[in-house]
Amino acid sequence: MAIIPVILSGGMGSRLWPLSRESYPKQFLRLTSEKTLFQETVQRVTNLENGCDPLLICNVDHRFLAAEQLRQMAQEVTAILLEPMGRNTAPAVACGALQAIEAQGEEALILVLPADHVIADKEAFQRAVALAETQAEAGHLVTFGIVPNHPETGFGYIKRGAPLDADGVFHVDAFVEKPDLAIATGYVESGEYAWNSGMFLFRADRYIAELERFEPEILAACRRALDRARLDLDFIRLDEEAFAASPANSIDYAVMERTDDAVVIPIDVGWSDVGSWSALWKHGERDAADNVTQGDVAIHDVHGSYLRSRDRMIAAIGIDNCVVVDTADAVLVASKDRVQDVKALVDSLKSRGKDDILQHHTRVFRPWGNYETVDCGDRFQVKRIVVKPGEILSLQLHHHRTEHWVVVKGTASVTRGDETILLSEDQSTYIPLGVKHRLENVGKIPLELIEVQSGSYLGEDDIVRLEDKYGR
Repeated sequence: MAIIPVILSGGMGSRLWPLSRESYPKQFLRLTSEKTLFQETVQRVTNLENGCDPLLICNVDHRFLAAEQLRQMAQEVTAILLEPMGRNTAPAVACGALQAIEAQGEEALILVLPADHVIADKEAFQRAVALAETQAEAGHLVTFGIVPNHPETGFGYIKRGAPLDADGVFHVDAFVEKPDLAIATGYVESGEYAWNSGMFLFRADRYIAELERFEPEILAACRRALDRARLDLDFIRLDEEAFAASPANSIDYAVMERTDDAVVIPIDVGWSDVGSWSALWKHGERDAADNVTQGDVAIHDVHGSYLRSRDRMIAAIGIDNCVVVDTADAVLVASKDRVQDVKALVDSLKSRGKDDILQHHTRVFRPWGNYETVDCGDRFQVKRIVVKPGEILSLQLHHHRTEHWVVVKGTASVTRGDETILLSEDQSTYIPLGVKHRLENVGKIPLELIEVQSGSYLGEDDIVRLEDKYGR
């Protein structure tokens, strides 16, 4: 039976704020190579023996990011399921299992992988999957435990029990919550514990049977969400009302900690969940003073630090074991041993109503390209807009603002009311209040323009879409 990789691509990755945002989370960022974590995960499963095209489960707000990154790889998929909201991993995997059964039958094998992990030794990973395949076909629910190389308080652990007949496969004795440092040290020294990776392989029907046994409400909600799902371009939108009715629960709590058929395969594959800035420091290429730097960074007498600049120079003198991360609208400065508290900082920003700085960068990505806010003030806003060749924005109008467009690079076809005009470099047009309009890149290079908005209200919700190729 072919293995269907089910790639889970939800979540924000809040511990990597300010680089990771709700609208552009860490799995879609290039953090460890020229590919994003999402692309690395997809590439990792393309050469699996008995593997087939992956099935992707992602948040509806990230659908165009995922589709564009798949397009860049020329990668086909079995399906892309869109979650209308997050409900943790148990419902997501349930929807993936049900979809896999629809595609390949009850005994379809599914390999569940988070989209935001790093695995350095791909061959060792493939060998582990091959070992797990036999166990999954026999009805076991296989989890992959990471052989720990240091005591880690940020991960859950799996205690292995008695070995199975197969070499390197063990019954699961217990799943253990994140420990303190002393307990974690004991776990590592015992040699009986592995980090909980959140990666699994099992038959789809076995997972569905166990979920029905332990969490029937989750399964019922997911069945309804798929039964009522609708096609949207290349995506399958789960029904919002049905999916919202599912209890939120992780696959560990819902099934793996309660089933009698859980087994663990300990693996040493150069794994990281890239769950914090200190994890990126450990993964990065360090200089003679143990620093990892990226972007325009100047340092003097700095040791053991991670410094990453995207939009301006970072200059640092005489600091040790720190993290400094620059983005266009926020700068994080933290002690390296306190980076797990970034999530608490994000929660504090939420409570203070700082939603914009958590949701978006100043550069916002859309299926047609991106825009960046250059300046704003009372009753005006200036944006730099980039439209990819051949792409077209929605036909729309605004009730509260007018717009001026100045083409900086490329050729634009502009619909303005009942007329269509072509604009080239250094040419401009004016969109009056309430007039329907549309922008299209009819050239072969990216179209770049400056948009100046003016009016009583400049929010993104002052967009009345009359027609849109992306179904928004």
